Amino acid sequence: MEIKSIASEFKSFVLKGNVVDLAVGVVIGAAFGKVVESVVKDLITPLIGAVGGQPDFSTVRLGPIGVGAFINAVLAFLILAAVIFFLVIKPINLLMRLAKKQAEAAPAEPAAVPDDVKLLMEIRDLLKEQSGSKPTV
Repeated sequence: MEIKSIASEFKSFVLKGNVVDLAVGVVIGAAFGKVVESVVKDLITPLIGAVGGQPDFSTVRLGPIGVGAFINAVLAFLILAAVIFFLVIKPINLLMRLAKKQAEAAPAEPAAVPDDVKLLMEIRDLLKEQSGSKPTV
């Protein structure tokens, strides 16, 4: 294989829309993950700590088994899931419902017939007229 053809094939692969879209999604997802993590760590967890005391269960033990880290992980997951649900999913669902309602309320205009289709329809009509006026043999 030639280096030029491999380079061309690689360029074609990298510039495919789905690869670029995936890369952008990963980068934005990582940045959004940091924002959500900061909301949980810097806003939600201190509020929970102010209301219910220290929000750290790492010292909790069940006999010789340290379950505190597990409890911390479960609570962190639940808090993170709640933040994503209430600050991301619910607003997006609301916007989607509003957009759907507006789309249903506004009647869709029929699509304009392209010029080439109009021409073909005229040709069809002319052929029908010509075949109707001439006797068939």
